[in-house]
Amino acid sequence: MLYLIAEWLGFEGVLNLVRYQTFRAGATLITALFFGLLIGPRFINLLRVRQGKGQPIREDGPQSHLAKRGTPTMGGLMIMVSLTFALLLWMDLSNPLVWACFAVTIGFGLIGFLDDYDKVSKASHRGVSGRVRLLLEFIVAGVASYIIVSQVSTNLYVPFLSGVSIPLGPFYFLFAATLIVGFGNAVNLTDGLDGLAIMPVIIAAGTFALIAYLVGRVDYSAYLGIPYVEGAGELAIFCAAIMGAGLAFLWFNAPPAAVFMGDTGSLALGGALGTIAVASHHEIVLLIVGGLFVAETASVIIQVFWFKRTGKRVFRMAPIHHHFEQLGWSESKVVIRFWIIAIVLAMAGLATLKVR
Repeated sequence: MLYLIAEWLGFEGVLNLVRYQTFRAGATLITALFFGLLIGPRFINLLRVRQGKGQPIREDGPQSHLAKRGTPTMGGLMIMVSLTFALLLWMDLSNPLVWACFAVTIGFGLIGFLDDYDKVSKASHRGVSGRVRLLLEFIVAGVASYIIVSQVSTNLYVPFLSGVSIPLGPFYFLFAATLIVGFGNAVNLTDGLDGLAIMPVIIAAGTFALIAYLVGRVDYSAYLGIPYVEGAGELAIFCAAIMGAGLAFLWFNAPPAAVFMGDTGSLALGGALGTIAVASHHEIVLLIVGGLFVAETASVIIQVFWFKRTGKRVFRMAPIHHHFEQLGWSESKVVIRFWIIAIVLAMAGLATLKVR
């Protein structure tokens, strides 16, 4: 909104700052952070009153988690509100790529909200049917993929190799939608301990803020040998909003958590990261930067597959963060060590920009 107003006024005087994506990214982060901190306490109190017993806790999970009974969920709504407020204030509303990311964030957030509401209202951890949820997610991701493909090519670029791409043609729609849905659910699976999911999301968003900015610049993309995507620089502002809203949520989600993110937040943020990766043509790099989420998902797939075939478990419990809890690691040790892994993977992802 402010960008369009400044553009209408010709970017005169101090409004010239609004022209620069770096300035708006910083302003967006600060806006989302402070707005999230402002609404957080009242929001959490409202959730606590409305939900009563809070998020259902699995009886077969780690026994230490039983002490978390009564903690409200759907904290992702707080993230969504602060993120939306900051984006509508600072982003270029005429950019289709931003709206594609925004559509997935809101769409996945609503799907997650329905799932959380079903769990809370029925006092069960089952939620909405997996098939129904996946169908809705693919519809939203399909629409976003169509918007993105109308602005970018259908090539899949290979990291570490300059100018090397795989032309997927119409199959790119399916690939993009699958990546978006897959990453949304990967973050959802990771969200099992206080602060475990949100910090790696913030780290990944910060990484893609830099990638999106470079991809959106003709000079930098040519120098680095990465694909140029017109308008992708605005996605850095979207990433900044995720970082700001995520930091505000972490303030209240730090152990012991006053609120859980729930599927409302984890699906929305994971889907947003997947969409940003598709829009910036760094889909494979997302699998490196978000390798922690990939590992969490892989642990569940391996566990289910092996148990069905042999009746035995590979891990003591899946997702893999519960495996380490069962080995005797404290929750805080698991969370901090996984954060360190997320930082290392982000650095590896950024290395692909230069090693080409």
